[in-house]
Amino acid sequence: MCCCVVGYVGKNMSRSYVMQGLSRLEYRGYDSAGFACIRPHDNHLIYTKAQGGVANLVKNFELSPIDGHLGVGHTRWSTHGVATAENAHPHFDCHKLISVVHNGIIENHAQLREELEVAGHVFSSQTDTETIAHLIETLLHGNKKLETVAAEAVNRLQGAFAFIALMQQYPDVMLVVRKRSPLALGFGDDEMFIASDILAFAGKTNKILFMPDESFALVHKTGVQLFSFSGKILPLHIQVMDINFAADGKRGHEHYMLKEIYEQKRVIHDTISHYSNNKLDEIWKMMGVTPKKIQELKRMEFIACGTSYHAARIGQFFFEMIAHVRTKATLASEFRYQPYFPEKKSFTIAISQSGETADTLEAVRMVNGFKGHVIALTNVASSTIVRETKGYLPTYAGPEIAVASTKAFSSQVAVLYWLAHAIAREKGLITEAQLKHVEDELVIVAEILEHGIETYKKQIIDVIAPRYAQAKHAFFLGRHISYPMAMEASLKLQEISYIFSTCYPAGELKHGPLALIDEHTPVFMFSSLDPVVYQKLVGNAQEIKARNGHLVVFAFEDQKELMALADCSFILPRVNPLLVPLAVTGLMQFFVYQLARVLQRPIDKPRNLAKSVTVE
Repeated sequence: MCCCVVGYVGKNMSRSYVMQGLSRLEYRGYDSAGFACIRPHDNHLIYTKAQGGVANLVKNFELSPIDGHLGVGHTRWSTHGVATAENAHPHFDCHKLISVVHNGIIENHAQLREELEVAGHVFSSQTDTETIAHLIETLLHGNKKLETVAAEAVNRLQGAFAFIALMQQYPDVMLVVRKRSPLALGFGDDEMFIASDILAFAGKTNKILFMPDESFALVHKTGVQLFSFSGKILPLHIQVMDINFAADGKRGHEHYMLKEIYEQKRVIHDTISHYSNNKLDEIWKMMGVTPKKIQELKRMEFIACGTSYHAARIGQFFFEMIAHVRTKATLASEFRYQPYFPEKKSFTIAISQSGETADTLEAVRMVNGFKGHVIALTNVASSTIVRETKGYLPTYAGPEIAVASTKAFSSQVAVLYWLAHAIAREKGLITEAQLKHVEDELVIVAEILEHGIETYKKQIIDVIAPRYAQAKHAFFLGRHISYPMAMEASLKLQEISYIFSTCYPAGELKHGPLALIDEHTPVFMFSSLDPVVYQKLVGNAQEIKARNGHLVVFAFEDQKELMALADCSFILPRVNPLLVPLAVTGLMQFFVYQLARVLQRPIDKPRNLAKSVTVE
C-alpha cells in the first residue's frame, strides 16, 4: 500500500498538525483519507474518514470537529479493497477500541484474517490493515504488558509495513511500528510527532529519530521507549536536522528530480493497480490483440532509446524467463538501419516516456510499413506514438519534469514485469493466484526501493556523495539482469553530474577493460540474487581488487563475500531475483542525484539535453 501516516501526542491538540502533515505529503496522490484521536474528556476513541483527498477530510470537520491530544491521520492509495470511505484508514478491532493507520502491506493478511474470523472476529473492510487491529485486540486480552503485546503482534505480521496504533485502553500512548517502510519520530517540548516523511516535521521540530528496521516504539508526550522485534530495548539515536518545506511545484524538494525519485513508490502502485484491476481480455483489447494471439505469441521486439531502452533490456529477461517468449531489445536509433524480418505470431512494443521520441517514432513507422503490430508503452496518452500504433500500454507516473527519467523508468519496468506474467497466465504457464501475487511483489519492492534511500540518506549526503564527486571517471558493472541496471546507473551519472562513465558486463572485464582499472577510478558493481551469477560477480570483484581497484557494490543481505571485497557497500533486503533492478533503482538515483548536487550541477535541466527528444 502506498500511503503516508502522520501522528501526534502532546500538550496541544493533534488535528491541526496531523492535517498539515497529510497535506504536505499529499504529493504521493491518494484516494482516501482519515483521522482518529482520543477524545480528551472521556478518553474515547473517535474518528472520521473520507473518500478522496485531504480536502474532503477537512470538509468532514465542519460537521464533526473532533480533536484530541493523541491523533493519527492517513492518506491511502488502495491495494486491498476498493477506494471507499469504509476501506479508508484508520481501521479498527471489533469494538472500535483500537485504531490503526498503516503504510505498506501485510503479506499474510489472508491467513490472519481466516484465523481471526474463526475465533469470532468480524471484519468491516477488505483491507489487510484491519487484521493488525484485530490481532492486537486478541493479544490485549491476556493482561500482558503493552510492550509484550507489541512484540507478539509484530512477529506475527509478514511483509513491509509501518503503522501507528491508538488504543482506548492506553489513552496516553501510541504504538509505532516499522518494518522495511520508512517511519520517523520528531521530538518536541512535551510533544512527539510521527510521520512517514520528515517533511511533516518542518517548522515543528528538528530533532529526528529514524526508526530502525524491525523496531517498535511506545510513544508518550514526554518521550519514547524503543524496542527491537525481539523485545530488546534499543538506544535512541536522535539527529538534529534542518527540514524545509516549500509549497511549490517541487513539493518541498530542492529539485524536481528528487521529488520524482520519491514518487516512485506511489507510481509503481498507481501503474500496476490499473492493470490488476482490469480483466485480461480488457488489457488485450487495449493492446489491440486477441487472447488467441497472446496464446500463440512466439516472439517479442522492444524498441526504445536511452532510459527506456534500459527498461526494455530488463523486460527482455521478464518475457523470456516468465512468459517463455523469445525477445529482443533494440535501440530505436539503430533499428531502422538493420535488416528487418517480419514474423508471424509476434508483435513489437515501442517504449517512450514522452511518446514523442523521434527515433522511436521512426522505428514504429518502419514496422507499420511492414504491417507489423506495434504497441506503445508510454506515460502520455495523448502522444504521437499512441496515435500511430495499434495498441497502448499506459504508465501512470504523472508529469515527469526533470530531464533525467526516474519514475517513468520504474513504472515501465513494473508494467513489463506484470505484462510478462499476464502473458504467461494467458498461455497457461502460471496460475491466476500467481498473477495476483505479482501486485503484492511490486508493492513490496516499491517499499524496499524507498527503504534503501531512507537507510543510506544521511551517509550519502554527508560522506559518500562528497567523496565520489571527486572522481573523474567511473566504471559500472553488472551481470544478467543487473547489467542493464548498471547501464542505467552509468547513464544517470553522465546525465546529471557530467562525470565520464562507461558500463560493461562484468564478465567482459578480462577481455580488455581490466587494463583501465586502478585505485583512482571507482568501479560500481550491481549484484545479483541468482546464486550462480552472484558467484561469478564475486570472481569479477576479486579481479578488480587484485589490480588495486576501488570497488563500490550495490548488494543484498547475506552477500558477505562481495561485501568483504568492497571499499563501500549499499545493502538491501532480498527480493525476487528478477526484481533486483527495481529494488536498487531508488538508491542508485538518490546517490547520483546527491553527487551531482555536490558538484552544483543544474540537475533538472542538464546541459545539452531535453526532456522530449523530438529529433533523430
